[in-house]
Amino acid sequence: MAKPAARIITLIYPSRCPVCDRPVRPSTEKICLPCLKSLKAARFPYCEKCGKKVSDGVRICHDCSNLEHSFARCRSAFEYGTVRNALYRFKYFGRREYAQVFAEMTARILGDYIAGAKPDAIAFVPLSAGKENKRGYNQARDYACELSKVLGIPLLTDSLRRVRNTIPLKLLSPSARRKNLKNAFKSGQNVVKSLRILLIDDIYTTGATMDECSRVLLDAGAETVYCIALASGEGV
Repeated sequence: MAKPAARIITLIYPSRCPVCDRPVRPSTEKICLPCLKSLKAARFPYCEKCGKKVSDGVRICHDCSNLEHSFARCRSAFEYGTVRNALYRFKYFGRREYAQVFAEMTARILGDYIAGAKPDAIAFVPLSAGKENKRGYNQARDYACELSKVLGIPLLTDSLRRVRNTIPLKLLSPSARRKNLKNAFKSGQNVVKSLRILLIDDIYTTGATMDECSRVLLDAGAETVYCIALASGEGV
């Protein structure tokens, strides 16, 4: 009975393609097959530290050449331009169902990177309580939760807490972003002690958020922190 019921639910509430946001065609897929071709995985050449796209022959992007990151490495699943609209709907318009297909594709694209990181647990960048209550969810948590299921790696739901509201980062310069995030997060003692952590967020820009969260996790006793973002832009 479960399968016929599931088919009826799918007919009434069809899955929406994360690229075009229309009902998926064919309905047996999770992304419209024509739309699938428009997605671009974040492939080499990319910055060896943060994973942002760089020009041929460039090993480390300009930002990473001038910063000492807290995290060991970061990689992104997609080039930002190809998932910009999908990310916007996922983040602000309640398209939480996108998290599952994003996680499945991330596991395929970044499988070797994840295997090399050998994470013991997955953590995610938290929102402030006010922002999460207003939005109704945290897209980074949804994405991390689905990655946890796909990868079979435990999800830590209380490893990081945002304890101070911050100015929206898009309004700030790179240096101001780091000052703005200082002491904005806390980690429970012994939650991450001696663990290799895979830290998840939706977008990587300057790395300020990943850095501050990684620093807090390391201060709480984590062995090392590797990062994954759903998408990132370009470095130079």
